[in-house]
Amino acid sequence: MLAQRRGARQVRTRTEVVEQTDLGAALIGGLIRAQLGLALRLGLVVVAGFGALPVLFSIDAIAETTVAGIRLPWLVLGLLAFPALYAVGRAYVRLAQRNEDDFLELAGD
Repeated sequence: MLAQRRGARQVRTRTEVVEQTDLGAALIGGLIRAQLGLALRLGLVVVAGFGALPVLFSIDAIAETTVAGIRLPWLVLGLLAFPALYAVGRAYVRLAQRNEDDFLELAGD
């Protein structure tokens, strides 16, 4: 009996989304807010991380340090910045997909 009620609820939820009723609009709005919140949080992480680099590089001990004849700030920017951005991008895709999977589970697909 529980499976029948659950199945009926999933069909109604899917219908609400497809027909763009108030409930369907609320569900889609929740997904959009979740995706926007995720994008803003990860964007803040990137801005804070890269925004701190000029402050870090203004310290003379760090700015003047050389490794293999290359100054440390250039190494950080050249070797660490791109992998960090790649990692944030991968995390965003994984978490955004999780949000969409949760939405689809709720909608019953």
